Amino acid sequence: MLVASIAIIGTGYVGLTTGACFSHLGHDVVCADIDEAKVASLSAGEIPIVEKGLDRLVDEGLRSGKLRFVVGAAEASKDAEFHYLCVPTPQSADGSADLSYLETAAAQISGVLPHGSVVVNKSTVPVGSTRVVAKVLDRTDVAVVSNPEFLREGTAVNDFLQPDRVVIGSQDQEAAIRVAALYSRIAAPVMVTDPVSAETIKYASNAFLASKLSFVNAIATLCEAVGADVSDVVLGMGYDRRIGREFLRPGPGWGGSCFPKDTKALARIAEDAGYNFHFLDEVLRVNEDQFDRTAQKLIDAMPSEPDGKHIAALGLTFKAGTDDLRDSPSIEVLQRVTAAGFKVKAYDPAVTPDHNRLSEMYPDLDIEIMSDPYAAAENAAVLTILTEWDEFTWLDFDKLAEIMDGNNIVDGRNLLDPTIPRRRGFNYRGVGR
Repeated sequence: MLVASIAIIGTGYVGLTTGACFSHLGHDVVCADIDEAKVASLSAGEIPIVEKGLDRLVDEGLRSGKLRFVVGAAEASKDAEFHYLCVPTPQSADGSADLSYLETAAAQISGVLPHGSVVVNKSTVPVGSTRVVAKVLDRTDVAVVSNPEFLREGTAVNDFLQPDRVVIGSQDQEAAIRVAALYSRIAAPVMVTDPVSAETIKYASNAFLASKLSFVNAIATLCEAVGADVSDVVLGMGYDRRIGREFLRPGPGWGGSCFPKDTKALARIAEDAGYNFHFLDEVLRVNEDQFDRTAQKLIDAMPSEPDGKHIAALGLTFKAGTDDLRDSPSIEVLQRVTAAGFKVKAYDPAVTPDHNRLSEMYPDLDIEIMSDPYAAAENAAVLTILTEWDEFTWLDFDKLAEIMDGNNIVDGRNLLDPTIPRRRGFNYRGVGR
C-alpha cells in the first residue's frame, strides 16, 4: 500500500477532517495552523467542532503517530510530498471569493517545498485558482492540482471515506495519478479532468442542490395555497429516478457555510465571464422569501397582544449533527422575528447557556439561550422547530401543554407527526401541509 507524507495547511472543518481521514487511510499527516492554542488542543485530542466520528479518528491518528499538529505552514510542508491547502475562502462584499488566505498559505510554503511536490487546492476556490496558486508558488518543479471537497457537515467522515466520487483537476497527468493514488483504499469513482472543470464541478454541485431546496420550498408554498400535502407530493416526485428523493425536504430556508457562499460565488463567476445567471438570482430570492414566510408564520401565531409572552425556538444550528451557526436558517428567521419586537427563548443541543457562541457571532440578536426544550417552552405562546435534531421528535406534548401559555406549534422542519400534537390540543402548522 502507498504511504505518502501529507501536509494539511489549515485545521478548520475541511482541513481537520481531511487530515484525520488521510491518517486513517495509513498516510503520514502533519496538520498546520497559525493558532498555537488550537494546535495544543488538537495535539491533546480535543476537537473544537461537533462532527460524528471525527474525535475517534483524531485519537486513532495521534496514538499511531500517523497524525501530528504543528504551528505554521512551512513547518508542516518542509518534508511532505503532498500539500493540501484547506484555508478559508470567505465571501467578499461583491459575492466573489476572497483568495487572500490561499495566496498567503502558498507564499508561506513556496520556499520549503521539496522538489517534485504536489500542492493541492482542497478549499472551495473560484475557477482559475490553480493558476493563482502556481503563480504565487513560482516553482516550475511543483505541480498544482484541484481536488475539491464534497463534505457534508454532520456526515463528513463518512463522506470522505465513502464518497460518491473523487474529482481531480490537473494539467499534469502524472501529478493527477499521484493524487488519485492517495485514495487507493477508497472504493469510489475517480474522475480526472482539467483544473477549471474540477473547480466548476464543486460550485455547480452546491448551486444545484441549493436550487433543489429552493424548488421544494416553493412547491411547499404552493401546496399550502391549493391544499395539497407536500409530504405526499415529494414522495411521489422522489420515486422518479430522474429526480431522486434527496434534497426534497422543505424547511425554513437553506443555509450553512457552503450553499449561500458558493451559490453567490458561482453567480459572480458567471458574471465575470459575461453570462448573467438569472436562474441563480431567483434561487437566492426564493430562499430569502422562505425566511420571510417562516418568520411571518411565527408572528401570525402570536397573540395580538403578546404582553411579554415569548416564542420558544428549538434549534439554532444550520442543521442537526453540527454546532455550526454560520448562515443558519434558524438565525435568519429569528432575526426577523426579534426585529418585529417579539421575545425569543431558544434551545439547541450544540449551543449551551454557558458556552453561548451565538452572542459572539450575532451580537445584535437578543435571544435567551435555555438549558433544555422545556425551559424554553415554559410560558411560551408559540413553539417552533427550526433545526431537525432527532431529540425534538420525542417531545412530551402533555408536559408542553401544561407549561406553555399558548397552544400554537410551527414545525419549520416537518419533523413531527401532526396528529400527535393535535390530539393534545395544539394548533399545528408545518411547511406545505
